[in-house]
Amino acid sequence: MRAIQITEFGGPEVLTLTELPDPEPTDGMLLVDVTSAGVNYAETHQAEDSYLRPQTLPMVPGSEVVGTTADGRRVCGFADTGGYAELALVHPAMAFDVPEGVGDAEAVALLGQGLTAWHLLQTSARMRDGESVVVHAAAGGVGTLAVQLARRWGASAVIGGASTAAKRELATRLGATATFDSRADDVNTAIREAAGGKVDIVLDMVGGRTTDDSMKALAPLGRLVHYGMASRVAPTRISPPELMGRSQGILGFWLVHLMSDAATMLAPPMEAMLGLVAAGELEVVVEGSFPLSEAHRAHEALRSRATTGKVVLDCTA
Repeated sequence: MRAIQITEFGGPEVLTLTELPDPEPTDGMLLVDVTSAGVNYAETHQAEDSYLRPQTLPMVPGSEVVGTTADGRRVCGFADTGGYAELALVHPAMAFDVPEGVGDAEAVALLGQGLTAWHLLQTSARMRDGESVVVHAAAGGVGTLAVQLARRWGASAVIGGASTAAKRELATRLGATATFDSRADDVNTAIREAAGGKVDIVLDMVGGRTTDDSMKALAPLGRLVHYGMASRVAPTRISPPELMGRSQGILGFWLVHLMSDAATMLAPPMEAMLGLVAAGELEVVVEGSFPLSEAHRAHEALRSRATTGKVVLDCTA
Protein backbone atom coordinates (compact mmCIF):
# COMPACT_ATOMS: atom_id res chain seq x y z
CA MET A 1 0.00 0.00 0.00
CA ARG A 2 0.99 3.64 -0.38
CA ALA A 3 1.52 5.47 2.89
CA ILE A 4 3.15 8.57 4.31
CA GLN A 5 6.05 7.64 6.55
CA ILE A 6 8.27 9.71 8.84
CA THR A 7 11.79 8.39 9.40
CA GLU A 8 13.29 11.52 10.97
CA PHE A 9 11.72 14.29 13.02
CA GLY A 10 11.24 17.72 11.53
CA GLY A 11 8.81 19.94 9.67
CA PRO A 12 6.48 19.12 6.78
CA GLU A 13 9.44 18.08 4.63
CA VAL A 14 9.85 14.81 6.60
CA LEU A 15 6.49 13.44 5.37
CA THR A 16 7.50 11.00 2.64
CA LEU A 17 5.32 8.89 0.35
CA THR A 18 6.45 5.27 0.40
CA GLU A 19 5.28 1.70 -0.22
CA LEU A 20 4.66 -0.39 2.89
CA PRO A 21 3.27 -3.90 3.44
CA ASP A 22 -0.51 -4.09 3.76
CA PRO A 23 -1.58 -4.33 7.42
CA GLU A 24 -2.89 -7.74 8.50
CA PRO A 25 -6.11 -7.68 10.54
CA THR A 26 -5.95 -9.81 13.70
CA ASP A 27 -8.02 -10.11 16.90
CA GLY A 28 -11.20 -8.91 15.20
CA MET A 29 -9.70 -5.70 13.82
CA LEU A 30 -11.38 -4.16 10.77
CA LEU A 31 -9.30 -3.59 7.66
CA VAL A 32 -10.52 -0.35 6.12
CA ASP A 33 -9.90 0.57 2.50
CA VAL A 34 -9.27 4.25 3.21
CA THR A 35 -10.78 6.86 0.92
CA SER A 36 -9.95 9.92 3.04
CA ALA A 37 -7.86 10.62 6.14
CA GLY A 38 -8.14 13.53 8.52
CA VAL A 39 -5.22 15.89 9.09
CA ASN A 40 -4.86 17.55 12.50
CA TYR A 41 -2.66 20.24 13.98
CA ALA A 42 -1.49 17.74 16.60
CA GLU A 43 0.17 15.75 13.81
CA THR A 44 2.44 18.70 13.00
CA HIS A 45 3.67 18.36 16.59
CA GLN A 46 4.07 14.59 16.21
CA ALA A 47 6.22 15.10 13.11
CA GLU A 48 8.71 17.15 15.11
CA ASP A 49 8.31 15.08 18.32
CA SER A 50 6.90 17.99 20.35
CA TYR A 51 3.56 16.38 21.19
CA LEU A 52 2.16 15.25 24.55
CA ARG A 53 3.44 11.71 24.09
CA PRO A 54 6.95 10.88 22.77
CA GLN A 55 6.88 9.51 19.22
CA THR A 56 8.71 6.47 17.86
CA LEU A 57 10.26 6.23 14.41
CA PRO A 58 9.53 5.11 11.75
CA MET A 59 5.96 6.34 11.98
CA VAL A 60 2.90 6.59 9.75
CA PRO A 61 0.98 9.58 11.15
CA GLY A 62 -2.77 10.08 11.25
CA SER A 63 -5.59 8.63 13.30
CA GLU A 64 -8.83 9.53 11.49
CA VAL A 65 -10.01 7.54 8.48
CA VAL A 66 -13.13 6.92 6.43
CA GLY A 67 -13.62 4.15 3.93
CA THR A 68 -15.12 0.71 3.41
CA THR A 69 -14.65 -2.63 5.12
CA ALA A 70 -14.43 -6.03 3.45
CA ASP A 71 -18.18 -6.58 3.95
CA GLY A 72 -19.05 -3.24 2.30
CA ARG A 73 -19.74 -1.10 5.37
CA ARG A 74 -18.87 2.56 4.99
CA VAL A 75 -17.32 3.59 8.28
CA CYS A 76 -15.29 6.32 9.84
CA GLY A 77 -13.06 5.58 12.78
CA PHE A 78 -9.83 5.97 14.67
CA ALA A 79 -7.02 4.01 13.08
CA ASP A 80 -4.90 1.63 15.11
CA THR A 81 -2.32 1.81 12.35
CA GLY A 82 -1.41 5.17 10.81
CA GLY A 83 -4.19 6.87 8.91
CA TYR A 84 -2.12 8.53 6.18
CA ALA A 85 -2.33 5.36 4.07
CA GLU A 86 -4.48 3.45 1.60
CA LEU A 87 -5.30 0.78 4.22
CA ALA A 88 -5.71 1.04 7.97
CA LEU A 89 -6.74 -1.15 10.89
CA VAL A 90 -9.63 0.08 13.07
CA HIS A 91 -10.90 -1.53 16.25
CA PRO A 92 -14.65 -2.28 15.94
CA ALA A 93 -15.40 -0.13 18.99
CA MET A 94 -13.73 2.81 17.23
CA ALA A 95 -15.67 2.40 13.95
CA PHE A 96 -18.91 4.29 13.28
CA ASP A 97 -21.29 3.74 10.38
CA VAL A 98 -21.57 6.76 8.10
CA PRO A 99 -25.15 7.51 7.01
CA GLU A 100 -26.23 8.59 3.55
CA GLY A 101 -25.77 12.29 2.98
CA VAL A 102 -22.54 12.60 5.00
CA GLY A 103 -19.38 13.10 2.95
CA ASP A 104 -15.92 11.73 3.66
CA ALA A 105 -14.49 15.00 4.93
CA GLU A 106 -17.53 15.61 7.12
CA ALA A 107 -17.23 12.16 8.67
CA VAL A 108 -13.52 12.40 9.52
CA ALA A 109 -14.00 15.93 10.88
CA LEU A 110 -16.50 14.66 13.42
CA LEU A 111 -13.99 12.13 14.74
CA GLY A 112 -11.30 14.44 16.07
CA GLN A 113 -12.78 17.92 15.81
CA GLY A 114 -16.42 17.07 16.49
CA LEU A 115 -15.78 14.85 19.49
CA THR A 116 -13.31 17.37 20.87
CA ALA A 117 -15.78 20.26 20.52
CA TRP A 118 -18.54 18.14 22.09
CA HIS A 119 -16.50 17.11 25.13
CA LEU A 120 -14.81 20.47 25.62
CA LEU A 121 -18.25 21.95 26.23
CA GLN A 122 -20.13 19.07 27.81
CA THR A 123 -17.52 17.05 29.71
CA SER A 124 -14.72 19.48 30.62
CA ALA A 125 -16.38 22.90 30.84
CA ARG A 126 -19.76 21.41 31.84
CA MET A 127 -21.46 24.26 30.05
CA ARG A 128 -24.80 25.35 31.48
CA ASP A 129 -27.68 27.00 29.69
CA GLY A 130 -27.22 30.77 29.58
CA GLU A 131 -23.43 30.83 29.94
CA SER A 132 -21.10 32.79 27.65
CA VAL A 133 -18.45 30.92 25.66
CA VAL A 134 -15.29 32.19 23.96
CA VAL A 135 -14.02 30.02 21.11
CA HIS A 136 -10.47 30.75 20.01
CA ALA A 137 -9.63 29.72 16.43
CA ALA A 138 -13.36 29.91 15.74
CA ALA A 139 -12.85 29.27 12.03
CA GLY A 140 -10.79 26.11 12.62
CA GLY A 141 -11.90 22.50 12.65
CA VAL A 142 -12.85 22.38 16.33
CA GLY A 143 -13.88 26.02 16.49
CA THR A 144 -16.46 25.94 13.70
CA LEU A 145 -18.20 23.00 15.37
CA ALA A 146 -17.85 24.37 18.92
CA VAL A 147 -19.53 27.63 17.87
CA GLN A 148 -22.53 25.74 16.52
CA LEU A 149 -22.81 23.30 19.42
CA ALA A 150 -22.55 26.04 22.04
CA ARG A 151 -25.40 27.95 20.42
CA ARG A 152 -27.42 24.75 20.04
CA TRP A 153 -27.00 24.00 23.75
CA GLY A 154 -28.17 27.40 24.95
CA ALA A 155 -25.11 29.64 25.33
CA SER A 156 -26.17 33.22 26.02
CA ALA A 157 -23.29 34.43 23.86
CA VAL A 158 -20.65 32.79 21.70
CA ILE A 159 -17.62 34.99 21.07
CA GLY A 160 -15.35 33.82 18.27
CA GLY A 161 -11.71 34.76 17.92
CA ALA A 162 -10.04 34.67 14.50
CA SER A 163 -7.17 36.36 12.71
CA THR A 164 -8.88 37.66 9.56
CA ALA A 165 -12.11 39.40 8.66
CA ALA A 166 -13.11 36.46 6.45
CA LYS A 167 -12.65 33.99 9.30
CA ARG A 168 -14.63 36.21 11.67
CA GLU A 169 -17.41 36.43 9.09
CA LEU A 170 -17.47 32.64 8.91
CA ALA A 171 -17.76 32.39 12.70
CA THR A 172 -20.65 34.85 12.63
CA ARG A 173 -22.42 32.90 9.91
CA LEU A 174 -22.13 29.73 11.98
CA GLY A 175 -23.70 31.37 15.02
CA ALA A 176 -21.15 33.48 16.88
CA THR A 177 -22.93 36.42 18.47
CA ALA A 178 -19.74 38.51 18.44
CA THR A 179 -16.16 38.18 17.22
CA PHE A 180 -12.74 39.69 17.94
CA ASP A 181 -9.38 39.87 16.21
CA SER A 182 -7.15 37.20 17.75
CA ARG A 183 -4.09 39.23 16.69
CA ALA A 184 -5.06 42.12 19.00
CA ASP A 185 -2.30 43.42 21.26
CA ASP A 186 -4.57 42.92 24.27
CA VAL A 187 -6.75 39.84 23.81
CA ASN A 188 -8.25 40.31 27.28
CA THR A 189 -9.69 43.69 26.30
CA ALA A 190 -10.74 42.41 22.88
CA ILE A 191 -12.71 39.54 24.45
CA ARG A 192 -14.40 41.72 27.06
CA GLU A 193 -15.35 44.38 24.51
CA ALA A 194 -16.85 41.75 22.22
CA ALA A 195 -18.66 40.00 25.07
CA GLY A 196 -19.78 43.10 26.92
CA GLY A 197 -17.98 41.96 30.06
CA LYS A 198 -16.25 38.93 31.51
CA VAL A 199 -17.05 35.44 30.26
CA ASP A 200 -17.88 32.04 31.72
CA ILE A 201 -15.99 29.62 29.46
CA VAL A 202 -12.95 29.90 27.20
CA LEU A 203 -11.91 27.13 24.80
CA ASP A 204 -8.20 27.67 24.18
CA MET A 205 -5.84 25.88 21.81
CA VAL A 206 -3.37 28.71 21.30
CA GLY A 207 -1.25 29.01 24.45
CA GLY A 208 1.20 31.79 25.28
CA ARG A 209 -0.14 35.32 25.64
CA THR A 210 -3.57 34.29 24.37
CA THR A 211 -4.03 31.96 27.33
CA ASP A 212 -2.71 34.57 29.76
CA ASP A 213 -5.09 37.24 28.44
CA SER A 214 -8.02 34.82 28.33
CA MET A 215 -7.63 34.08 32.04
CA LYS A 216 -7.97 37.80 32.74
CA ALA A 217 -11.26 37.81 30.82
CA LEU A 218 -12.81 35.01 32.90
CA ALA A 219 -15.58 35.81 35.35
CA PRO A 220 -15.66 34.29 38.86
CA LEU A 221 -16.49 30.57 38.55
CA GLY A 222 -15.28 30.76 34.94
CA ARG A 223 -13.42 27.87 33.32
CA LEU A 224 -10.69 27.84 30.70
CA VAL A 225 -10.26 24.54 28.88
CA HIS A 226 -6.82 24.17 27.29
CA TYR A 227 -6.64 21.63 24.47
CA GLY A 228 -3.70 22.69 22.32
CA MET A 229 -0.75 25.04 21.96
CA ALA A 230 -0.70 26.21 18.36
CA SER A 231 1.59 29.11 19.23
CA ARG A 232 4.17 26.59 20.50
CA VAL A 233 4.64 28.97 23.46
CA ALA A 234 3.68 27.92 26.98
CA PRO A 235 1.38 30.23 28.99
CA THR A 236 2.41 31.74 32.31
CA ARG A 237 2.17 29.31 35.22
CA ILE A 238 -0.72 29.91 37.63
CA SER A 239 -0.71 28.60 41.20
CA PRO A 240 -3.77 27.06 42.94
CA PRO A 241 -3.99 29.98 45.42
CA GLU A 242 -4.32 32.37 42.48
CA LEU A 243 -7.20 30.31 41.11
CA MET A 244 -8.82 30.17 44.54
CA GLY A 245 -8.65 33.95 44.82
CA ARG A 246 -10.52 34.25 41.51
CA SER A 247 -12.83 31.23 41.96
CA GLN A 248 -11.71 30.08 38.52
CA GLY A 249 -10.59 26.84 36.97
CA ILE A 250 -8.18 25.67 34.28
CA LEU A 251 -8.80 22.28 32.74
CA GLY A 252 -6.81 20.31 30.21
CA PHE A 253 -8.43 18.11 27.58
CA TRP A 254 -7.02 15.35 25.38
CA LEU A 255 -9.46 13.17 23.47
CA VAL A 256 -7.21 10.13 23.87
CA HIS A 257 -8.30 9.80 27.51
CA LEU A 258 -11.87 9.01 26.43
CA MET A 259 -10.98 6.26 23.99
CA SER A 260 -10.85 3.52 26.62
CA ASP A 261 -14.62 3.93 27.02
CA ALA A 262 -15.64 4.36 23.40
CA ALA A 263 -19.12 2.87 23.91
CA THR A 264 -20.04 5.60 26.40
CA MET A 265 -17.87 8.57 25.47
CA LEU A 266 -17.49 8.31 21.69
CA ALA A 267 -20.33 6.34 20.12
CA PRO A 268 -23.33 8.40 21.39
CA PRO A 269 -21.87 11.79 20.40
CA MET A 270 -20.77 10.43 17.02
CA GLU A 271 -24.22 9.02 16.31
CA ALA A 272 -25.81 12.32 17.32
CA MET A 273 -23.48 14.49 15.24
CA LEU A 274 -23.60 12.26 12.17
CA GLY A 275 -27.39 12.47 12.38
CA LEU A 276 -27.30 16.26 12.66
CA VAL A 277 -25.01 16.55 9.65
CA ALA A 278 -27.19 14.18 7.61
CA ALA A 279 -30.24 16.28 8.54
CA GLY A 280 -28.51 19.54 7.59
CA GLU A 281 -28.56 20.83 11.18
CA LEU A 282 -24.79 20.88 11.76
CA GLU A 283 -22.37 22.25 9.19
CA VAL A 284 -18.89 20.82 8.79
CA VAL A 285 -16.56 23.34 7.18
CA VAL A 286 -13.95 21.73 4.95
CA GLU A 287 -10.84 23.63 3.88
CA GLY A 288 -10.06 21.28 1.07
CA SER A 289 -8.49 17.98 0.12
CA PHE A 290 -4.85 17.23 -0.64
CA PRO A 291 -3.68 14.11 -2.47
CA LEU A 292 -2.02 11.58 -0.17
CA SER A 293 1.30 12.24 -1.90
CA GLU A 294 1.08 15.91 -0.88
CA ALA A 295 0.57 15.42 2.85
CA HIS A 296 3.46 17.81 3.42
CA ARG A 297 1.40 20.58 1.82
CA ALA A 298 -1.46 19.88 4.21
CA HIS A 299 0.94 20.28 7.14
CA GLU A 300 2.34 23.48 5.66
CA ALA A 301 -1.20 24.87 5.37
CA LEU A 302 -2.02 24.00 8.97
CA ARG A 303 1.22 25.42 10.35
CA SER A 304 0.64 28.67 8.47
CA ARG A 305 -2.68 28.95 10.36
CA ALA A 306 -4.28 30.07 7.11
CA THR A 307 -6.81 27.23 6.96
CA THR A 308 -10.48 27.18 7.88
CA GLY A 309 -12.37 24.09 8.97
CA LYS A 310 -11.16 20.56 8.30
CA VAL A 311 -8.16 19.53 6.19
CA VAL A 312 -8.21 16.04 4.67
CA LEU A 313 -6.09 13.75 2.51
CA ASP A 314 -7.57 11.99 -0.50
CA CYS A 315 -6.03 8.52 -0.11
CA THR A 316 -7.25 7.43 -3.54
CA ALA A 317 -5.30 10.15 -5.36
